[in-house]
Amino acid sequence: MINRPRYLEELEKSLKLMPVTTLLGPRQCGKTTIARMLCEKHGGTYLDLERRSDRIRLSNPEAFLGSLNGLVVIDEVQKMPSLMEVLRPLADRDERPATFLLLGSASPSLLTGTSETLAGRTGFVDLHGFDVEEAGSACLESLWFRGGFPRSFLADDDRTSGIWLEAFARTFIERDLPSLGDFQSASLMRRLWMMLASLQGQVLNSSQLGTSLSVSYKTVQRYLDLLEGAFMIRRLPPWYENSGKRLVKSPKLYIRDSGILHSFLQIDSLYQLKGHIVCGASWKGFALEQFFRFHGSRNCHFWGTHQGAEIDLVCIRNGLRYGIEVKLSETPGVTRSIRIAMNELGLQHVWVLYPGKNIFPLDEGITAWPVEAIRTMSFTV
Repeated sequence: MINRPRYLEELEKSLKLMPVTTLLGPRQCGKTTIARMLCEKHGGTYLDLERRSDRIRLSNPEAFLGSLNGLVVIDEVQKMPSLMEVLRPLADRDERPATFLLLGSASPSLLTGTSETLAGRTGFVDLHGFDVEEAGSACLESLWFRGGFPRSFLADDDRTSGIWLEAFARTFIERDLPSLGDFQSASLMRRLWMMLASLQGQVLNSSQLGTSLSVSYKTVQRYLDLLEGAFMIRRLPPWYENSGKRLVKSPKLYIRDSGILHSFLQIDSLYQLKGHIVCGASWKGFALEQFFRFHGSRNCHFWGTHQGAEIDLVCIRNGLRYGIEVKLSETPGVTRSIRIAMNELGLQHVWVLYPGKNIFPLDEGITAWPVEAIRTMSFTV
């Protein structure tokens, strides 16, 4: 058991401020565990929409939910999107006898009605798998290899972790995705996901994927939307503006959980990973996801030119531009691409994330920064 006080604190603050709080994240990332802890603490009511008995209790949702007091947790809320219209008048009651915590395994874009019906009435808290702070610096490589899903990371050994990840992917494709949108072929989704694993960290070309899979560009886009909405992949948008250089204007593709990535690539051990061609891209995706956990992904882009210069991340914070570069090296250096990006984009500072333990300057305005200390990065340099 790994305690997750940061998320508990975020939820407590949101529940005090808003009549409805929506806890979002991929399946099996620990949402139910945290919600049950809160429910026990506050003596609330817990409803799981995957249980038939709880769905029967909600056969008349207005009357049932309107009769409850205190904290009311509704798990797997995407199973019954019609509840959003019921919750709106309950959230608008002046006396607020009940506070609602909704748990969902899909983003607001896939949770029909959440972002519209409950606009201004719900706060959002994003939950992910374990991060480096929760796992501890001593387990950094294990977290990278196994990923952050609790049952994978906490497995007795790598083999057990791999078995769980394979079962998770199969269940997710065959049972969970069909409930989230227009989804027809499990075999096509599996083939697409395997192809995406081999493209980790590369510029996405949906037309080429469609040709390889013998389906249309629109079909690929629809399936990518489902995977992104279910927190499985990230399409990192490009940064571009008027300049004298020809810039890359397509997103980069990352599978968000490194354990899922390694499972699809059939990488069975950390030793095997370190000799695999995807090793560098895997580490880059892992490090960037750790950054997003603590600093958010809003106003974050990658930057690249057709001449080959690029930087992994450009972040806009407080009106200033900052750069992030990721290196799988204990002795990172300053590359020509970093210098070009600093000059072209006017970056305030660049951090080079690496797997070491020490913070040290590489050059003026450029600092080597350990991934394990990523939370302490400050955009006031």
